[in-house]
Amino acid sequence: MATYPIEIGPAGIDTARNIEAARVACRLTQRQLAERCTALGRPMTNIAVSRTERGRRRCDVDDLVAIAAALDISPGALLPQWVARGVVSHSAARTFSPMQEALLG
Repeated sequence: MATYPIEIGPAGIDTARNIEAARVACRLTQRQLAERCTALGRPMTNIAVSRTERGRRRCDVDDLVAIAAALDISPGALLPQWVARGVVSHSAARTFSPMQEALLG
C-alpha cells in the first residue's frame, strides 16, 4: 500500500511563514522554539520546527497552540490574516463560536 503526502494548502503555507517570522522576531533559534514547545508538553524537535517552517510538515492544531504559547502570542497571530479575520466566500460564510474567536485572537 503506497502512502502519499498530504498537500499543504495556502493557509498552511502562510501559517508556516508566520511561524518563522514570529520565531525570528522573538530572536529564537529553531532549537530553542522546539525546546520551549517540549517544555510546554508538546514534544518537538528542531527538525520538526524546520520542516514546519519550510512547509514540509503539517502544523496541526496542537502544534499551533504549543508554538504560539512558546512564542507568547495568540494562535490566531500565526494564522494568515485572511483566515484570522474570518474572510470566506459567501457560499461558506459562517460565524465563529466564542471558542473559535478565542483561538483566532
